[in-house]
Amino acid sequence: MNPDEDGPGSVFEQLWTPYRMAYIRGENKPTGDHDCPFCLIPAMSDEDGLVVARGETVFAVLNLYPYNAGHLMVVPYRHVPDYTDLTVAEVAELGAFTQTAMRTVRAVSGAHGFNIGMNQGSVAGAGIADHLHQHAVPRWGGDTNFMPVLGLTRVLPQVLRETRGLLADAWPATGPAA
Repeated sequence: MNPDEDGPGSVFEQLWTPYRMAYIRGENKPTGDHDCPFCLIPAMSDEDGLVVARGETVFAVLNLYPYNAGHLMVVPYRHVPDYTDLTVAEVAELGAFTQTAMRTVRAVSGAHGFNIGMNQGSVAGAGIADHLHQHAVPRWGGDTNFMPVLGLTRVLPQVLRETRGLLADAWPATGPAA
């Protein structure tokens, strides 16, 4: 067999990530609030929903398709599509939860930095455009390597349930802004 070909006897190792295919194909993409994952997650147990912390108006949840280990989202309970739809209380708690998410991920994993943001609308890249959510993506020096660039694959060193447990245990019990 030609060693440049991908297959048995190849010089290339393979990293299989079959769970990503569901995301790529858009399977189970919500069509309304009746099947919106961000509306369904709060009714699940924290472990099943990958919920790290719950507040009065928002909750922190691990991204099921993370860009990096510890990729959290802060999500309002209300099914609203746009940042301007949030109440003053929701904006305040979303900000406080984002700060706590950053502190908690830093304490657990030593993240060097973060990408914080939200994509407003499908044209802006929102995967679930009808339910606002803010991403908190931890970053480390050198975390952009050949795998995502050449292999279109991210290497995550931990399963999501383990990450959720570590972050939930480290999340301050005194409230989101602690």
